[in-house]
Amino acid sequence: MELKDKLLSSYVAFENRVDTNSDVHEIRSKALKSFENLGFPTKKLEAWKYTSLNSVLKEDYSLFPNKGVAVELADVKKYFIHDIDTYNVVFIDGKYSSFLSETTHENIDVCLMSAALSKPKYKATIDNYFNKIAKQDNLTSLNTAFATEGAYINIPRNIEVEKPIQIINFTTGSDAATMLQPRNLIVVGENSHVQIIERHQSLTSNPVLTNAVTEIFADKRAFVDYYKIQNDDIKASLVDNSYVEQQSNSVVSVHTFSFGGNITRNNLNFFQKGEYIDSILKGITISEGKQHIDHHTLVHHITPNCESHQDYKGIYDDRSTAVFNGKVIVEKEAQKTNAYQQNNNILLSDKATINAKPQLEIFADDVKCSHGCTIGQLDDDALFYMQQRGIPEKEGKALLMFAFANTVLESVKIPEVKQRITKIIADKLGVDIGFDL
Repeated sequence: MELKDKLLSSYVAFENRVDTNSDVHEIRSKALKSFENLGFPTKKLEAWKYTSLNSVLKEDYSLFPNKGVAVELADVKKYFIHDIDTYNVVFIDGKYSSFLSETTHENIDVCLMSAALSKPKYKATIDNYFNKIAKQDNLTSLNTAFATEGAYINIPRNIEVEKPIQIINFTTGSDAATMLQPRNLIVVGENSHVQIIERHQSLTSNPVLTNAVTEIFADKRAFVDYYKIQNDDIKASLVDNSYVEQQSNSVVSVHTFSFGGNITRNNLNFFQKGEYIDSILKGITISEGKQHIDHHTLVHHITPNCESHQDYKGIYDDRSTAVFNGKVIVEKEAQKTNAYQQNNNILLSDKATINAKPQLEIFADDVKCSHGCTIGQLDDDALFYMQQRGIPEKEGKALLMFAFANTVLESVKIPEVKQRITKIIADKLGVDIGFDL
């Protein structure tokens, strides 16, 4: 049975197992119909021209893992940012782990999506925000149809969350192949501040396919600092769909660090709904072997006097392939917009490939919009200069690549996250730099 047919045939049984209000049931049913009509994306679609999911869709995935697998903290501690105190929302094979988690309902809600979808006290928030900005495309609709578990974060107005929040999804490999569909809803009230770290981590060499959807709402003058760490097993594939809506004077920053996994597709969408908004999208990608990593970004400038800044760096080795498709839309009403987009790439191998497509659609006349894209190799003259001063070739190349990525690293606001990313980069490059950037 093909995966699409398997999903459609299992929907009724899924709906009978979950406890949700009638409005959510209607949303799910419409989403399933949308997925049934659209199916999985193919390369015939312009947005998927360079990315094929055919190889990962052939697996016979377990859709609803039931086996309870015990995971000890000692076995997974290295995947946490454990140098600082954080709230933790942890899932194992799609199920909440109370042992590894630390949630709260004191002034803020850091808890479970399943509770928010089913309990009356959360109904107003769900009605106002759930599935309100998520696109009705193939994979987002599929996630909506089967949405049952994930992180629910609600920060009321005028609160600065005292410590970061980590959302971690572990897969144990209790089944031969596993498909997970986590759904996160994050609502940040007026004048509130929060930092969030998200990670999907396979603990097995069995195939894993994760289709994740996250909706983020930032109210007036809210600050959201979000980090996605993607360094998974080579048998794990991830489609990450994130949607961000911002109100006046808010600042939302999303850093995406893509290092591991088989096929990784990041769909990051920003919608500006007020004046004096700042949207920040940054990323570092390092790939090797036959990895495929695809970044699709959209910033929709709808109102005047707003800014957006995109800066993505990529380093590609062996036969790895990558895609960067960054799109900026400036509506006629969005005068005084300042939109910046930059994508720089280094190919370490003649067989590595990058497909870059920066796009600007500007309908306003009083704007500052720019985009740039570069593809090349390391600077041989700079490398020769370093070798003449006693730095070995391997370390010299690593230093050049660190310097190349530093415009993204220097904007990371959590020191412990910056240290972790620096270490991952050093490990990927096979060197011991001996300092933090």
